[in-house]
Amino acid sequence: MTRARFSLFLCVMVAIAVVLSPSGNAVSGERGSAEYHVSGVRTVEQRTAIAGTGAVINAVEDSRTLISATPAEVARIRELGFTVVAEPIAAAGPGNARDFPAADSLFHNYEEMVSAVDQAVAAHPGIVVKQVIGKSHEGRDLIAVKISDNAAADETEPEVLFTHHQHAREHITVEMALYLITMLTADYATDPHVKSLVDGREIWILPDINPDGGEFDISTGAYQGWRKNRQPNAGSTHIGTDLNRNWDYKWGCCNGSSAAPDSGTYRGPAAGSAPEVAAVGAFVRSRVVGGKQQITAAIDFHSYSELVLWPFGWTSEQVVPGMTRQEYDTFAALGRAMAQTNGYTAEQSSALYVTDGAIDDYLWGTQRIYAYTFEMFPATAGDGGFYPPDEAIARETARNRAAVLHLLDYADCPPRVIGAACG
Repeated sequence: MTRARFSLFLCVMVAIAVVLSPSGNAVSGERGSAEYHVSGVRTVEQRTAIAGTGAVINAVEDSRTLISATPAEVARIRELGFTVVAEPIAAAGPGNARDFPAADSLFHNYEEMVSAVDQAVAAHPGIVVKQVIGKSHEGRDLIAVKISDNAAADETEPEVLFTHHQHAREHITVEMALYLITMLTADYATDPHVKSLVDGREIWILPDINPDGGEFDISTGAYQGWRKNRQPNAGSTHIGTDLNRNWDYKWGCCNGSSAAPDSGTYRGPAAGSAPEVAAVGAFVRSRVVGGKQQITAAIDFHSYSELVLWPFGWTSEQVVPGMTRQEYDTFAALGRAMAQTNGYTAEQSSALYVTDGAIDDYLWGTQRIYAYTFEMFPATAGDGGFYPPDEAIARETARNRAAVLHLLDYADCPPRVIGAACG
């Protein structure tokens, strides 16, 4: 997903810094796509129709919707009767090849992220362990970090899952993962609240689900606006699957993803076809012990727009098969409570536009995990879009501390938030 307000800064950063097409024009994300704004868009149905062309909706700003789209997708949107105008493009600043631009050096690339995780394990061996749960398409380790008082043991405690970086250009989410690891370990000895949660929960942090895409996005020393993974598609020259349209629940059901490999929301040839999704899905299913899923709650971090979202994304209805009124009310109450702590806007995922094959729908629809999406900073177009300055990392990751602790508080029985009991 990213439901964000796509900024002029992104256009600046993407542009020539992205990668040049054979014609010499800068393109973003999927090769051949560029950034546009669509005017006169006011309803969920209109946004869903635009997404149905295969365009990626990057942001919603009043009646203006910001998208990434190929020329063919732009033509289809115009056929729907909308006005589509290209966003201006300018060159980005210099950077180091195969790393973040020099101005954003505080961001962690994949190797630096792994090193930070290893340092946490070495510094806190009793409460932190690292597991490799699979491989990306290009062979990078997919890491799961477990934090608990007896991290090496599998105890009968509520488990909570935090996932990050499904979409390559959303690098601040990796920083969110590293913040969580640091907060839960460094504060363990000094903060009684943190200690009680670490002692009473098993906390899983997956810092980087899409390492190949993330590394590709910075591979020229400048941002490329890449979204998908780097898996080739049979019979096509277009690379990559949108991981957050590839999950095996309502996959491709509802005009909430694309069947075209050149689309930024390409759902893949089959549900779970992306190796990264397959690995994370297998890990989640492995947490079923004695017939019961041990993970009770989850947050999947994205950027940007400052939103707290909950299922379902495939339908705008609240109560449907697979979601009772009490369950929906639990989602809404817990989501709104978390949003009160960080100032985000709380709403059902489909309030923006319909998506299918998304992780939150999968986690709830197949595993009954109270799963949320957090769209991180910034809220609007003026602060960097998918590429906020690295000066924002410390402030914006810490901004989610209270929300994360609140979710951990209720992990033993999420319906407690509405006064209901658990069986």
